[in-house]
Amino acid sequence: MRRKIPSLQALACFDAAARHQSYTRAAQELALTQGAVSRQLTALEDFVGVALFKRTRHGVNLTERGRDYAAQVAMRLQALEQDTLEVMSTQGRSSVLHLAAVPTFATRWLIPRLPQLKAEQPDLTVHIETRTRPFMFADTPFDAALFAGTPEQVSQWAGTQAVKLLDELVLPVCAPGLLQGAASLAPVAIAQLPLLQQSTRPEAWRQWFEAQGVAAPLALAGPRFELFSMTAAAAVHGLGLALVPKLLVEDELARGELVVASEQALASNRAYYLVRPEGGDSPPATQAFLTWLVRAAQSSNPDGRPDTG
Repeated sequence: MRRKIPSLQALACFDAAARHQSYTRAAQELALTQGAVSRQLTALEDFVGVALFKRTRHGVNLTERGRDYAAQVAMRLQALEQDTLEVMSTQGRSSVLHLAAVPTFATRWLIPRLPQLKAEQPDLTVHIETRTRPFMFADTPFDAALFAGTPEQVSQWAGTQAVKLLDELVLPVCAPGLLQGAASLAPVAIAQLPLLQQSTRPEAWRQWFEAQGVAAPLALAGPRFELFSMTAAAAVHGLGLALVPKLLVEDELARGELVVASEQALASNRAYYLVRPEGGDSPPATQAFLTWLVRAAQSSNPDGRPDTG
């Protein structure tokens, strides 16, 4: 049965005209004549049986139905363009891996190590998109996911198998100036300083102070940030102390922009995992990436022993 879909040219003209609110500027963008754009849009309105634009003395405005349709068309044209670019990006390459990843771990730990993977697997292309929560692999294009969580959270991710990569060591860090010349700070002293809050872990500071047996009325107070990278940046600029996984601030610690304020770690059983759909053999691209990733994790933490979960 023939699909009820307008021509791609008509949709492209509609998308451009909707964004510019002008047939003339849409024609300039698409390298067409204004008449050609007008004919495409007239044909589109005839096809859908709905007026999409209102003509005015100064140009055109979208109708209410036109605004709704324009939002949907723009989204689908963007997705189609992305799909096309992904196909084009595989020209001459033998394998592609689509990876979902928690954002700061991907930015701070994985991406700096990808040149090593490129040297070992020059024909492997890795596409990365951010995801922070479990999802159904069958509903996405992903081959694997880098996930941060507890063993219980990983075990509850239905239809998957996981390889543990790195344990998470969470420590208080700050700009050197906040130490005021001391080698470290006692928990009592930390309780008196500005505390940077992580919105994804709102109870972290309270749990840390409770573990130290220290009263901290301001444990839940302080500016709140969504990503660890934001929290780390705020700490670098002296806005307060951050309670962050040490492996995500390795560069700042190495450059001396941050220092460990206390060696007392936040008790946690969280870790970083590579998660894959269970059942059957992994595709060659996924297996090659996993083999390299386990080695990279072992090199990052020589005492660590990645295992299946």
